[in-house]
Amino acid sequence: MSHVRPVIAQGISGLAGRRNRGAPLAKQAAPREAWRVNKLLPHTRALAATFLIVLAAAAVLYAMGRPPICTCGYVEFWHGQVQSSGNSQHITDWYSPSHFTHGLIMAGVAWLLWRKWKLFGGHPSRWALPIAVLVEAAWEISENTPAVIDRYRAATASYGYTGDSIVNSMADIGWMMLGFLVAVKLPWRWTLMLGIFLELLALWAIRDNLTLNVIMLLYPIDAIREWQAAGGAL
Repeated sequence: MSHVRPVIAQGISGLAGRRNRGAPLAKQAAPREAWRVNKLLPHTRALAATFLIVLAAAAVLYAMGRPPICTCGYVEFWHGQVQSSGNSQHITDWYSPSHFTHGLIMAGVAWLLWRKWKLFGGHPSRWALPIAVLVEAAWEISENTPAVIDRYRAATASYGYTGDSIVNSMADIGWMMLGFLVAVKLPWRWTLMLGIFLELLALWAIRDNLTLNVIMLLYPIDAIREWQAAGGAL
């Protein structure tokens, strides 16, 4: 019996050691779970809000008199001629990458605000997608006002721009959402490289991109306008 007691004691001690070693793992699970909760992917309520915002944007554009589809009477999945009446009237065109890049940028801003800086305790992080969609929808609506349409025609490469069809605006919002979701999944370096690639692709194809669009809207430069006018879209 004198030999049995030490063996039993060692067994009890070993079990206690295993429990103690397991305790830190349990404590580490809480921060990991908290990290999951604070991710930028939307929950069900956020998805519902996103859907309602998109519907509201379509209704506002319709009330503004925007045509549901191209006035040509048909819808193309791809329309590559920038200097044409069909530009910004169909599902995708050479400006679709710019809206995808909007999503990359908005995901980065959301990460900074609610994941890194913990603004408002980081609680809006799961609402980041509907917030981004609200911003994009506001831009689509403002982009189709007479003042902005005239500004585009006067200052940017979109000389014949007459505004978007509703199907094009909805597709633009969809491209932004896709860019946002891709950015949430990718490491930031890959997201940055993807954004740069899309900007260079559009620059090569049509001599225009998101960067030049913003520059020409805010501070038109004659040299850029002349360079764009000398080129053509694929």
